Amino acid sequence: MKKVSMGNSSIESSRFIYGCMRIAGDNSASDRIKGKTAIMAALEAGYNHFDHADIYGAGESESIFGELLAEKPHLREQIILTSKAGIRPRNNEHDTYAPTRYDFSQQYLLASVEGSLKRLNTDHLDMFLLHRPDYLFDVHEVAETFALLKASGKVKHFGVSNFKPSQVELLKSALAMPLLVNQVEINIHNIDTLLDGTLDQCQQHGITPIAWCPLGGVAYSAWGNTFSGEDEQRIENELSHQSEKYACAPWQVILAWLLKHPANICPIIGSTTPERIVAAKQALTLDYSREDWYRLLEARNGQAVP
Repeated sequence: MKKVSMGNSSIESSRFIYGCMRIAGDNSASDRIKGKTAIMAALEAGYNHFDHADIYGAGESESIFGELLAEKPHLREQIILTSKAGIRPRNNEHDTYAPTRYDFSQQYLLASVEGSLKRLNTDHLDMFLLHRPDYLFDVHEVAETFALLKASGKVKHFGVSNFKPSQVELLKSALAMPLLVNQVEINIHNIDTLLDGTLDQCQQHGITPIAWCPLGGVAYSAWGNTFSGEDEQRIENELSHQSEKYACAPWQVILAWLLKHPANICPIIGSTTPERIVAAKQALTLDYSREDWYRLLEARNGQAVP
């Protein structure tokens, strides 16, 4: 699989990143086996970057991956392991009064990394991301936390997730190390990153944008879907035309649409179906045109660009 550097680092990631959010399923024995099968399918297809978060599967997604590494320890040196923290769900708390919240306090982040390392059965993360912006975060406290994690060898590199450009700039101003990535929602339904400066900032500072939910609005409903039936029909019609032209499935066209952007977007593939994990790679071979990119945007918007 094609590879790209994460930010301005020497980390060479597969252009598609395998997302481990769903690998635990319902946490039954059969779903855990299915999750491990999906991971192995991704590895065999050339994915070398695996994305986690401490809350995925209430920690079980990391545990499943850690079991696989215990069974096949040689895999650790072949892969990039990323995890995220900062979201504290209500149901994870001993204090029943505590709400779901974001927490970038030093004590919480250090404990979260320790938990991820234990579950993943590894001594370090290749990248650690702040999952969603904590409205109360102290930028100097976070900078100190990153420095401690770096000095301990428990985290090699850092990034963010769901950060707006101003929040990235604030954090960058206090850090001694670069932010390599910003993991954000990018799909045909949610094009905020095209409009709010996120992708511009990524190009400017050499930050790699990682797209979560890349197939939202096509292969599955997007978060907070606002498309009307008419919108969906226009998009379906254009995708049908383009999928015939490029001899591929509509969802593969969408991946090519994301790959076309010069910021070098790396989509997260989260399917647990081996055939779809492999099939995603076809999008990397499409000679997708600028004209078709704008045709799909026009179908999405219901009108030509101004």
